[in-house]
Parts: sequence; C-alpha cells; structure tokens
Amino acid sequence: MNDKQLKSISSKVSRQFPEVAGTQPKVRRQSGQKSKSSTSTYLITYRGKSIAADGKSITRIVRVTANDSGKIIKISTSR
Repeated sequence: MNDKQLKSISSKVSRQFPEVAGTQPKVRRQSGQKSKSSTSTYLITYRGKSIAADGKSITRIVRVTANDSGKIIKISTSR
C-alpha cells in the first residue's frame, strides 16, 4: 500500500469520523486471510478523542480493512 492510497482512505475515514481527522494511522499487513484472490489485506487503525455532552472525553478507535489497491473492505469503530 502506498502513501497515495493511504491518504485516500484517510480522507474517507475522516469524513465519516471527524474526531480522527489529522491523526497518523497504524498500518499492519494481515496474514492468513482465506480469500479467493491473492491480494493482501491491511488493517489500518485510527485513534481519536472527542468530548461528550457531559464534558467527558471519549476515545474513538476506527479500524479499517483495505486491500492492496486501496479499496475499503470494512470499517468498524468502538467508543
């Protein structure tokens, strides 16, 4: 995965989850995927913080699974 593909994925994620905009993601190559194609998949993890209505800080973790060509396969989030 190159920098251009990572920037494209990051812009899509930051539009959906603005609290992770501007953060540096962690990129890990996933191994052992049982896939019909021989393409590799990557796990991209973003961490961000936002403030709730009651003033407490909430950490948001966004996990993105993407393939070699930069196509997003799955997005999941936790709070």
